[in-house]
Amino acid sequence: MPTTPFLNMFGRSPIRPLEEHMSKVHSCVKHLYPFFEAVLKQDWPSVEILQNAIAQLEHEADDLKRDLRVHLPKGLFMPVSRSDLLDLLNVQDRLANRAEDIAGVVLGRQMVIPEQMRSAFMDFLQRSIDASNQANTAIHELDELLETGFSGNEVKLVEGMILKLSHIENETDEKQIHLRQVLFGLENTLPPVHVIFLYKIIEWTGGLADGARDIGDRLQILLAR
Repeated sequence: MPTTPFLNMFGRSPIRPLEEHMSKVHSCVKHLYPFFEAVLKQDWPSVEILQNAIAQLEHEADDLKRDLRVHLPKGLFMPVSRSDLLDLLNVQDRLANRAEDIAGVVLGRQMVIPEQMRSAFMDFLQRSIDASNQANTAIHELDELLETGFSGNEVKLVEGMILKLSHIENETDEKQIHLRQVLFGLENTLPPVHVIFLYKIIEWTGGLADGARDIGDRLQILLAR
């Protein structure tokens, strides 16, 4: 990360830890793809290994979150609002929590994705992961934004990233609607409790893209101020 005279004057920048936290969060989210590949094969030992990896990454993200909160400067000389940074950190944290929730429920119930849903579900999951990746990429532009004083071409670059993130999230909404329609057509062939949890997993997977979009919204607020 570049260093500036401003940051040197006022101590440790919170931006690098925030970026590191987002990297850990995205690692947590992207592990869901191999996790569900193992689920589709009903390879439960591998599913458990991957669930443990996701849980470990979420715990590491929690450690980074706590460290950043403890060391976040309380003085006036911050390049961005302390409350805005805390809001952004909390939104990032929820993304990792959601990924852990998904993996925990699927493993705990040893859920089977119906054959008729598998291709569409994996496509939906990948697009939700794409949203997380786009949010991660945008967050890693924060140091450059500081270098430019939140102005100029760098702002336009990040605004473009946020716009792309919004488009990705819209695509996941459409895929989510399609998946629900497929599941609705299968309801009479599946145990009711299983149907309920399938709807929940679809909702939570779409929530990954929603959470990534929320990160973009918080970045937009930083740009506006």
